[in-house]
Amino acid sequence: MIPTPAASRAEQPKSDRNPTAACARSSPHGPATRRTTTPAASKRRVCRGSSVQATSGRDVTLAIALLTISDTRTLAEDSSGEHLKNSLETAGHQLSERALCPDDRYRIRAELSRWIADPSIDVVITSGGTGLTGRDGTPEAVEPLLDKTIEGFGELFRVLSFETIGTSTLQSRCLAGVANGTFIFVLPGSLDAVSTAWDRLIRAQLDATTRPCNLAQLRSRLQEHA
Repeated sequence: MIPTPAASRAEQPKSDRNPTAACARSSPHGPATRRTTTPAASKRRVCRGSSVQATSGRDVTLAIALLTISDTRTLAEDSSGEHLKNSLETAGHQLSERALCPDDRYRIRAELSRWIADPSIDVVITSGGTGLTGRDGTPEAVEPLLDKTIEGFGELFRVLSFETIGTSTLQSRCLAGVANGTFIFVLPGSLDAVSTAWDRLIRAQLDATTRPCNLAQLRSRLQEHA
Protein backbone atom coordinates (compact mmCIF):
# COMPACT_ATOMS: atom_id res chain seq x y z
CA MET A 1 0.00 0.00 0.00
CA ILE A 2 1.36 3.39 -0.96
CA PRO A 3 1.18 5.88 1.92
CA THR A 4 -1.27 8.75 1.60
CA PRO A 5 -1.74 11.82 3.82
CA ALA A 6 -4.21 9.87 5.92
CA ALA A 7 -1.90 6.88 6.29
CA SER A 8 0.82 6.43 8.89
CA ARG A 9 4.15 7.91 7.88
CA ALA A 10 5.90 4.95 9.46
CA GLU A 11 4.22 2.58 7.04
CA GLN A 12 6.71 0.86 4.76
CA PRO A 13 6.28 0.09 1.05
CA LYS A 14 5.30 -3.45 0.12
CA SER A 15 8.20 -5.82 -0.34
CA ASP A 16 7.39 -6.24 -4.03
CA ARG A 17 7.92 -2.51 -4.44
CA ASN A 18 11.23 -2.42 -2.64
CA PRO A 19 12.84 0.87 -3.68
CA THR A 20 16.26 -0.78 -3.50
CA ALA A 21 15.44 -2.65 -6.68
CA ALA A 22 14.26 0.46 -8.47
CA CYS A 23 16.60 3.26 -7.42
CA ALA A 24 20.34 3.58 -7.86
CA ARG A 25 22.08 4.97 -4.80
CA SER A 26 25.22 6.91 -4.10
CA SER A 27 26.83 7.09 -0.67
CA PRO A 28 28.80 10.16 0.41
CA HIS A 29 31.26 7.74 2.04
CA GLY A 30 31.62 4.80 -0.33
CA PRO A 31 29.83 2.37 -2.67
CA ALA A 32 26.09 2.45 -3.13
CA THR A 33 24.12 0.87 -0.29
CA ARG A 34 20.52 0.74 0.81
CA ARG A 35 21.08 3.09 3.73
CA THR A 36 23.75 5.77 3.55
CA THR A 37 22.72 8.08 6.39
CA THR A 38 25.83 9.75 7.74
CA PRO A 39 26.79 9.11 11.39
CA ALA A 40 26.48 12.80 12.26
CA ALA A 41 22.99 12.99 10.80
CA SER A 42 21.80 9.89 12.67
CA LYS A 43 22.89 11.33 16.03
CA ARG A 44 21.18 14.68 15.71
CA ARG A 45 18.07 14.98 17.84
CA VAL A 46 16.37 17.95 19.38
CA CYS A 47 12.79 18.45 20.62
CA ARG A 48 9.83 16.89 18.79
CA GLY A 49 12.06 14.60 16.73
CA SER A 50 13.89 17.43 14.95
CA SER A 51 17.38 16.65 13.70
CA VAL A 52 18.39 20.30 13.49
CA GLN A 53 21.84 20.83 14.96
CA ALA A 54 23.16 24.21 16.09
CA THR A 55 26.59 25.00 14.66
CA SER A 56 27.53 28.56 15.55
CA GLY A 57 25.34 31.45 16.60
CA ARG A 58 22.04 30.96 14.86
CA ASP A 59 23.30 28.72 12.08
CA VAL A 60 21.96 25.18 11.70
CA THR A 61 23.15 22.18 9.73
CA LEU A 62 20.44 20.22 7.96
CA ALA A 63 20.52 16.64 6.69
CA ILE A 64 19.41 16.67 3.04
CA ALA A 65 18.53 13.74 0.75
CA LEU A 66 18.63 14.12 -3.04
CA LEU A 67 16.50 12.18 -5.52
CA THR A 68 16.97 12.46 -9.28
CA ILE A 69 14.12 11.23 -11.48
CA SER A 70 15.20 10.11 -14.94
CA ASP A 71 14.73 7.24 -17.39
CA THR A 72 17.93 8.02 -19.26
CA ARG A 73 20.59 9.34 -16.87
CA THR A 74 22.79 7.49 -14.39
CA LEU A 75 24.16 8.96 -11.15
CA ALA A 76 27.51 9.41 -12.92
CA GLU A 77 25.78 11.56 -15.57
CA ASP A 78 23.62 13.48 -13.13
CA SER A 79 25.05 17.00 -13.37
CA SER A 80 22.01 18.57 -11.70
CA GLY A 81 22.20 16.26 -8.71
CA GLU A 82 25.95 16.83 -8.46
CA HIS A 83 25.39 20.60 -8.46
CA LEU A 84 22.87 20.28 -5.63
CA LYS A 85 25.23 18.04 -3.66
CA ASN A 86 28.12 20.50 -3.98
CA SER A 87 25.88 23.48 -3.25
CA LEU A 88 24.33 22.06 -0.08
CA GLU A 89 27.71 21.01 1.27
CA THR A 90 29.18 24.44 0.49
CA ALA A 91 26.31 25.96 2.46
CA GLY A 92 27.27 23.86 5.49
CA HIS A 93 24.59 21.18 5.24
CA GLN A 94 25.08 17.40 5.07
CA LEU A 95 24.21 15.04 2.24
CA SER A 96 22.27 12.29 3.97
CA GLU A 97 21.57 10.14 0.93
CA ARG A 98 21.40 10.38 -2.85
CA ALA A 99 19.46 8.18 -5.25
CA LEU A 100 18.17 8.02 -8.82
CA CYS A 101 14.76 6.63 -9.79
CA PRO A 102 13.03 6.10 -13.14
CA ASP A 103 9.96 8.14 -14.02
CA ASP A 104 7.56 5.90 -12.14
CA ARG A 105 5.35 7.64 -9.61
CA TYR A 106 5.03 4.60 -7.33
CA ARG A 107 8.78 4.01 -7.12
CA ILE A 108 9.30 7.73 -6.51
CA ARG A 109 6.63 7.72 -3.81
CA ALA A 110 8.14 4.64 -2.14
CA GLU A 111 11.59 6.23 -1.97
CA LEU A 112 10.25 9.54 -0.67
CA SER A 113 8.08 7.77 1.91
CA ARG A 114 11.14 6.04 3.34
CA TRP A 115 12.98 9.33 3.71
CA ILE A 116 9.94 11.15 5.07
CA ALA A 117 9.61 8.48 7.77
CA ASP A 118 13.28 8.84 8.73
CA PRO A 119 13.60 11.41 11.59
CA SER A 120 17.27 12.01 10.75
CA ILE A 121 16.41 13.58 7.37
CA ASP A 122 15.33 17.24 7.42
CA VAL A 123 14.98 18.05 3.73
CA VAL A 124 14.37 16.13 0.50
CA ILE A 125 15.08 17.71 -2.89
CA THR A 126 14.00 15.98 -6.09
CA SER A 127 14.96 16.96 -9.62
CA GLY A 128 13.27 15.87 -12.84
CA GLY A 129 9.83 14.77 -13.98
CA THR A 130 8.00 18.09 -13.53
CA GLY A 131 7.07 18.69 -17.18
CA LEU A 132 3.96 17.83 -19.15
CA THR A 133 4.83 14.65 -21.04
CA GLY A 134 3.23 11.33 -20.23
CA ARG A 135 6.29 10.19 -18.27
CA ASP A 136 6.50 13.37 -16.16
CA GLY A 137 4.80 12.35 -12.94
CA THR A 138 6.88 13.64 -10.05
CA PRO A 139 4.28 16.19 -8.82
CA GLU A 140 1.60 13.48 -8.88
CA ALA A 141 3.92 11.17 -6.92
CA VAL A 142 4.72 13.78 -4.27
CA GLU A 143 1.48 15.68 -3.69
CA PRO A 144 -0.40 12.84 -1.91
CA LEU A 145 2.42 12.65 0.65
CA LEU A 146 2.32 16.31 1.66
CA ASP A 147 0.71 17.56 4.85
CA LYS A 148 1.06 21.17 3.73
CA THR A 149 2.05 22.82 0.46
CA ILE A 150 4.25 25.89 0.13
CA GLU A 151 2.52 27.57 -2.80
CA GLY A 152 4.88 30.52 -2.85
CA PHE A 153 7.82 28.34 -3.85
CA GLY A 154 6.46 27.36 -7.24
CA GLU A 155 5.15 30.87 -7.83
CA LEU A 156 8.50 32.51 -7.08
CA PHE A 157 10.45 29.91 -9.05
CA ARG A 158 8.44 30.58 -12.20
CA VAL A 159 8.88 34.35 -11.78
CA LEU A 160 12.66 33.91 -11.51
CA SER A 161 12.78 31.34 -14.32
CA PHE A 162 10.89 33.73 -16.61
CA GLU A 163 14.00 35.95 -16.57
CA THR A 164 15.99 33.30 -18.44
CA ILE A 165 13.53 31.12 -20.40
CA GLY A 166 10.55 33.43 -20.83
CA THR A 167 7.10 31.95 -21.21
CA SER A 168 8.51 28.41 -21.34
CA THR A 169 8.51 28.55 -17.54
CA LEU A 170 4.76 27.91 -17.50
CA GLN A 171 5.55 24.27 -18.33
CA SER A 172 7.31 23.83 -15.00
CA ARG A 173 5.19 22.22 -12.29
CA CYS A 174 7.75 22.50 -9.50
CA LEU A 175 6.37 22.59 -5.97
CA ALA A 176 7.30 22.41 -2.30
CA GLY A 177 5.69 21.32 0.93
CA VAL A 178 6.03 19.64 4.29
CA ALA A 179 5.50 15.94 5.05
CA ASN A 180 5.89 14.47 8.54
CA GLY A 181 8.14 17.35 9.55
CA THR A 182 10.32 17.07 6.43
CA PHE A 183 10.66 19.85 3.86
CA ILE A 184 10.16 18.61 0.28
CA PHE A 185 11.29 20.53 -2.81
CA VAL A 186 10.34 19.25 -6.27
CA LEU A 187 12.49 20.80 -9.01
CA PRO A 188 12.79 20.48 -12.79
CA GLY A 189 15.73 18.41 -13.96
CA SER A 190 17.81 20.93 -15.90
CA LEU A 191 21.01 22.35 -14.45
CA ASP A 192 19.74 25.89 -14.97
CA ALA A 193 16.53 25.10 -13.08
CA VAL A 194 18.19 23.51 -10.06
CA SER A 195 20.74 26.34 -9.95
CA THR A 196 17.95 28.94 -9.95
CA ALA A 197 15.99 27.09 -7.29
CA TRP A 198 18.93 26.56 -4.95
CA ASP A 199 20.81 29.82 -5.45
CA ARG A 200 17.83 32.14 -5.37
CA LEU A 201 15.28 30.40 -3.14
CA ILE A 202 16.24 27.26 -1.23
CA ARG A 203 19.69 28.25 0.03
CA ALA A 204 18.45 31.37 1.80
CA GLN A 205 15.42 29.64 3.30
CA LEU A 206 17.55 26.83 4.72
CA ASP A 207 19.84 29.44 6.29
CA ALA A 208 18.77 30.17 9.86
CA THR A 209 20.25 33.68 9.64
CA THR A 210 17.89 34.79 6.84
CA ARG A 211 15.55 37.56 7.99
CA PRO A 212 12.77 38.26 8.62
CA CYS A 213 12.06 34.50 8.60
CA ASN A 214 13.29 31.22 7.20
CA LEU A 215 12.35 27.56 7.00
CA ALA A 216 15.34 26.24 8.94
CA GLN A 217 14.14 27.62 12.24
CA LEU A 218 10.70 26.07 11.79
CA ARG A 219 12.02 22.50 11.66
CA SER A 220 11.50 21.71 15.34
CA ARG A 221 7.94 23.10 15.26
CA LEU A 222 6.55 21.41 12.15
CA GLN A 223 4.80 18.66 14.08
CA GLU A 224 3.28 20.81 16.80
CA HIS A 225 -0.37 20.03 17.55
CA ALA A 226 -3.05 22.65 18.05
